[in-house]
Amino acid sequence: MPEAATPEPAPRKFAALYNKDCRPYLFGTALAMMADNIEHVITYWVLWEKFHSPALAGFEVISHWVPFLLFSVYFGSLADRHDCRRIIQSAQLLFMAVSVAWGVLFVTDSLQVWEACVLLVLHGCAGAIWGPGEQLMLHDFVAPAELPSAVRLNATFRSLGILFGPVVGSALLLGLGPKAGIFVNVAFYLPLTIFLFRTKFTGHLRDGGVKRERVGLFDSIRVLREVRSDPTMIGMIVLAGLGAFFVGASLQTSMPIFAQDLGAGHAGTAYGVLLFANGAGGVIGGILLEATGRIKPSVPAAVVSTAIYGLSSLFFAMTASYPIALALLVVGGVANLASMSIGQTVVQLLAKPADRGRVIGVYNVSANGLRAGSGFTVGLLGAAVGVHWSLGLSAAALTVGTGIAGWYSMRGRRSRAALAEAVQSEE
Repeated sequence: MPEAATPEPAPRKFAALYNKDCRPYLFGTALAMMADNIEHVITYWVLWEKFHSPALAGFEVISHWVPFLLFSVYFGSLADRHDCRRIIQSAQLLFMAVSVAWGVLFVTDSLQVWEACVLLVLHGCAGAIWGPGEQLMLHDFVAPAELPSAVRLNATFRSLGILFGPVVGSALLLGLGPKAGIFVNVAFYLPLTIFLFRTKFTGHLRDGGVKRERVGLFDSIRVLREVRSDPTMIGMIVLAGLGAFFVGASLQTSMPIFAQDLGAGHAGTAYGVLLFANGAGGVIGGILLEATGRIKPSVPAAVVSTAIYGLSSLFFAMTASYPIALALLVVGGVANLASMSIGQTVVQLLAKPADRGRVIGVYNVSANGLRAGSGFTVGLLGAAVGVHWSLGLSAAALTVGTGIAGWYSMRGRRSRAALAEAVQSEE
């Protein structure tokens, strides 16, 4: 009688951090994301002080996210065909070049509005170029069984960069001034850039090597038709888009209004604490998810976490209690990180290896590109009915939309079976 196969042990907690190749990559990613946010702190302050233009302030948000909306699929196709190390390094070099250009314009006091607009767009393009290649590298660093851990920890380290970026940016702005501070910021991009010269992984080694073929912008649209035929995958992409479009970046930009309305002592202090609570929730969420290991990448988990994010945003918009608002922001941060990391893992596990970069690009169009829409759903609507009402209505729409997207995702039985097999076969 044949012996029963001995099941492989489950991946250990924080597995990606034990990987000697993935560990420096995660820390480098955190520093690069911190540098991204430091640049926002310094340049946004200088632009407001110099031009006092609300229109330019609005363009700052649009220029950051629209490149994700327009070009993520194309940049994903580049990541499918070429060495992801070089693509990420190209994005990092573009980030650094933009920071240096800001610095030169600050030092010469020659900054004009059109120059600011060009640099803002280039900065947004650098982020869009970075995204797909960054995720494909995770597939090389870790085995499929450890991919959920790698995606969670990557999201957690990015959240750390987002959390500490404003803190370090403010310190550079106050301690060194914008001219020296923006040049110092270039150094934070270097660890990731240098590490990519030292690692052997390209983003394609587990898939048999780099596929160097001609890449066409319109050819990339083919993957959209393939994704559309998979209810589970399209459901995860829609979930990410709902969160981005209805809440997205608008929660941070409207935080000064909530700080003032909640009336918790000095408005500036209240504003800083609220921002910190929102960012800390993402970090706490990543650590809790990784430490417990109880939540697997699945459709129900993504739906529930997105719904919690919507409900916490809704109650935050309604509450008049500062302590409750802080708690809701932390809960929302935990739920948002869970939703994004689970959805991204599901999409990556279901994507065909040859098209994984473009599928990630489609996901980035939804999860990042649609953040530009939150300026309308919360920002412009808030100007008409008040930001509490606009955020509340948007959060309610997110919650309802999550239920519909969850129902649609559950229709993909074959896809969910393939996902379960992909997860269990490696455990």
